[in-house]
Amino acid sequence: MDWMAWTGPTATFFVIIASLLITFTVLAIKYPETPRVGVLGIETTRGDRLFITLLGSAFLNLGWLGLVDASQWGALVVCAVYAAAVFRWV
Repeated sequence: MDWMAWTGPTATFFVIIASLLITFTVLAIKYPETPRVGVLGIETTRGDRLFITLLGSAFLNLGWLGLVDASQWGALVVCAVYAAAVFRWV
């Protein structure tokens, strides 16, 4: 895999994503849930909300990079608030 720049942050990113997928798989097996309807008006499960969170966080980070002249740590805070809101109300 010499074609990819495996830096510390890159490896951390993939480890966190893999950990989230494993955790949510274990949660789905141990604690099955029924879909719920949130503010979007559609049924979502934990996995759906995780996907919405990851996709939205990607766009938030891209927007942050392109529009804001501040540290990327600020985007992490915004994404954490966004994730909490998605898991609470979506």
